[in-house]
Amino acid sequence: MRCLLPLLLLTGCSGQAEIAPGKIVSNNPCVDAILAEVADPAQIGAVSAWSHDPASASAPIAWARRFPAIGAEAEAIILAKPYLALIGAFGRTDPLDRAGVAHLAFGVPAAIAESAEQVRSLATQIGRAQQGERLASALEAATIPAAPRSKTAIIWLSGGFVPGKGTLQDELLARAGYRNASATYGLKQWDVLPFETMVRNPPDVIFTPLAGNGDDRRSLAMRHRVLARIARKTRVVEFPEKLLNCGGPSIISAMRILRS
Repeated sequence: MRCLLPLLLLTGCSGQAEIAPGKIVSNNPCVDAILAEVADPAQIGAVSAWSHDPASASAPIAWARRFPAIGAEAEAIILAKPYLALIGAFGRTDPLDRAGVAHLAFGVPAAIAESAEQVRSLATQIGRAQQGERLASALEAATIPAAPRSKTAIIWLSGGFVPGKGTLQDELLARAGYRNASATYGLKQWDVLPFETMVRNPPDVIFTPLAGNGDDRRSLAMRHRVLARIARKTRVVEFPEKLLNCGGPSIISAMRILRS
């Protein structure tokens, strides 16, 4: 079945109804996660298409699928006729400006304090300051520093990527009481930790997506062999990779795992 262009831009041929005009639309999955906690559902016209995919969603899937999905194209936002568009920090805004569409851009916060401020700011902008304060306070409570442990840890992602010093994830590890072992390996802010290096000098704890996510079958098999070899002296904890995509509520979920 073919879709007309306007419907394709708005819903991706998903069979959902067109977006009701005069509401908030978001093509930013990190913003969606915040909206799920602070917005009145009646305010929302559409959410990011990424939020309809369990592999990429930061917002609860059941919540996101209550609303039509919208793509990243400026044209899709313009056709939706929102009263406010919430977009990513690097999206095109000149078409929205020309069309007179009010919009706010939000990036991925690089620190806990920045994330809490983003929550408060977004919620205030949509008239939900009280709900935003509640979420920001929960975020701050979840990240109260724990007593330092004498253990090292890393977050080891598909492809061997490790967040190092200066990242939000480094701050989360510290708040959970760990010393990020990234520096031990001489890694940069974001860098790759090879399997061989891991085996020679494993950290005390590895937080990693055991399903592999972005790894191919060969890399995933190698990942599991490496983890099996160091299991006697290293604790391995399942850590969904999508928890690193955003701040906001994702920080609360990540801290539950890091403190476990």
